[in-house]
Amino acid sequence: MPVPAAPPPATRARRLLAPLGTLTGVVAAFTYVGLVDPNESGHYPVCPLLSMTGLYCPGCGGLRSAHAVAHGDLATAFGANALAVVGYGVFAVVWLVWLIRVARGTRHQVSVPPFLGWAVGAVVLAFSVVRNLPFGSSLAP
Repeated sequence: MPVPAAPPPATRARRLLAPLGTLTGVVAAFTYVGLVDPNESGHYPVCPLLSMTGLYCPGCGGLRSAHAVAHGDLATAFGANALAVVGYGVFAVVWLVWLIRVARGTRHQVSVPPFLGWAVGAVVLAFSVVRNLPFGSSLAP
C-alpha cells in the first residue's frame, strides 16, 4: 500500500497569514476604540462588577487606556489601567517573536510553564485588590 506523500511546506505568505491576521484584528480594535471615545457615556457597556459592587475589576479602565494608547498618550493610559498597558507591551513582544519565527520558517510553539500562569494570576489578583484599597487609589481608573 503506498504511503501518502507529505504535504508541501507552506509558503512564507501562507505562514504569515495568522500573525498578520491577528495584527489586523488588534489594529482594528484599537482604531475603533481610538475613534469611539470610552470617556463619553453610552458607547460601551458598564462594568458589571463595578456597577453591582462598586469595586474595580482588573479590566476597569482598560478601554480608556486603549483609547489613550491609540492617541499616543501613555501617561493617561497608565493612569487608566497600568496593567492593561503592560499587557499591550507583552502582547507586542510576543507577537513580534511570533512574526519573526514564522517569517524565518522556524517552528513556533508556545509552552507556558505552570508557575508563570500562577504568577500572572497572582499579579492580576494583587492589582485588583490594591486598586480597591485607599492606599492604592492611584491605580484606580
